[in-house]
Amino acid sequence: MENTLENSLVSPSPTRKFSARAALVDLHENTRNLLSECFRQFGIESVPMSADRAERLTSEKFEAVVVPVGSKVKPLLESARRSRSNSRMVIYGLGGTAIEALKLSPFGINAIFHEPLERSAALKLVRSTQMLVRHEFRRYARVPVITQVTVQAGSNHRQFEANSVEISSGGMSLKCANEMARGLPLEVSFALLTLPRVWVRGTVTWTKTADKIFGIRFDPSDDRRKRVKEWVEMYLES
Repeated sequence: MENTLENSLVSPSPTRKFSARAALVDLHENTRNLLSECFRQFGIESVPMSADRAERLTSEKFEAVVVPVGSKVKPLLESARRSRSNSRMVIYGLGGTAIEALKLSPFGINAIFHEPLERSAALKLVRSTQMLVRHEFRRYARVPVITQVTVQAGSNHRQFEANSVEISSGGMSLKCANEMARGLPLEVSFALLTLPRVWVRGTVTWTKTADKIFGIRFDPSDDRRKRVKEWVEMYLES
């Protein structure tokens, strides 16, 4: 499978037109070249830049940005989110720990490229998020976004923390160390960019034990899920 993914990274024809741009900020050359190849497969142009030239994120339109995870990028992301043109761009983090990534969640970080960067994993992540970058959305689109989620599970209301992976108007996927069972009722609490903290009831519908990921479906009778639906629609339409 890895060889197949790697072989799919071929150079585009010179006449190919790019439909979106991704800024690559302060990345090492090898990493920059690999990610540029991955983005190119989906019509996304990569624009390398150093952090001291990253003011371009406030004056030019970019559909995505890749930044090293860490406290140094906070001012950069804050400025970009305040700009009218890039307030909704897709943010990819590179490396860092889960705790460091969660510190960037107020800026709406969408996904993480883990280090050491592997070609097949990088291509898989770009493939799963490229529709969001290129603004080509399917019905019931899922938004990849990383934020801390408080979970109360079961009849005894066992509480623990998880990290979001994707969210849609009907449910979300989460990652945590706790084992989850299908059909388990729970309630989740989280905040997303312009969405203040909200509580929503749901049920575990699937699990991937090896990846420590599980999915929940929001309770259709819980009117609070409408706030999540409105946020997702606003995010996709902006």
